[in-house]
Amino acid sequence: MDIKYGCHGSTWELDYDKESDYFPQIADTVERTGFRGVDIQVSLLGRFKEDPLALKRELDQRNLQLAALTIPFSWLNSEETAEEKAFADYYIDYVKHFPDALLNVAPRTGNQRVDLENRQHNIIKCANQLAERAAAQGVLCSFHPNSPAGSVFRLEEDYEVLFNGLDFNYISYTPDAGHIAFGGMDVLKIFKKYMPYIKHVHFKDASNDYEWKKMGTGDIDFPEIIRLLMNSGYNGWIMVEEETEESTANPTQAILDISKYVDSNLKPISQGGQKFG
Repeated sequence: MDIKYGCHGSTWELDYDKESDYFPQIADTVERTGFRGVDIQVSLLGRFKEDPLALKRELDQRNLQLAALTIPFSWLNSEETAEEKAFADYYIDYVKHFPDALLNVAPRTGNQRVDLENRQHNIIKCANQLAERAAAQGVLCSFHPNSPAGSVFRLEEDYEVLFNGLDFNYISYTPDAGHIAFGGMDVLKIFKKYMPYIKHVHFKDASNDYEWKKMGTGDIDFPEIIRLLMNSGYNGWIMVEEETEESTANPTQAILDISKYVDSNLKPISQGGQKFG
């Protein structure tokens, strides 16, 4: 059983649409911490955006893996637009160069939770269309709900709608511990409830009064989540990240601090090779 730890690019850039070209520096930090992989938003690909083989070389020289590409969508209609479909198809082809990587599908957030039922329906339908098309080409998609105020899948009742609508023949679930907490939910309960659909995991810490925290200083019980994952036979990636003001100012230091927490508190559990009662 092998749970692998890596970093998500949001620690360096929260805006999924902000283009940047400093992935080599990100990879240097990930390598330095001893993490094994990355999950990056496509906007962070920079010089590698049109050259997946160059990205593979960049990762290989550091002994890192691409765990996932995170791709954002608005999906305002019940069918993918031609532009959305072309965007998705490009990254389906891109991720094929990384056989063990998946597409982490993240809905963009609006400013308000208006027309909620229709928006939820459209996103679910388009996510299923994308995932079925990707699966036919050997690529797994995983859905990543989030928690800003305008998110359409933010609360526990939203998750009920989401999981009743997603076609799990083709798509899986990426739980984000911090976003679950920010939605007012019990993080461990959500992991337990939807464990059969989990193929990719994001960890960031938060307090019960809805503040982002450095990992290990908030109210999320990460060791207990690791025990649950171990007992459930999970052997995928856990991607760590942080959204505090400190991490925005110094993402490299934030990742270094997270790595110390993971090394001390999580790896001894996940690498112990034993299940827990």
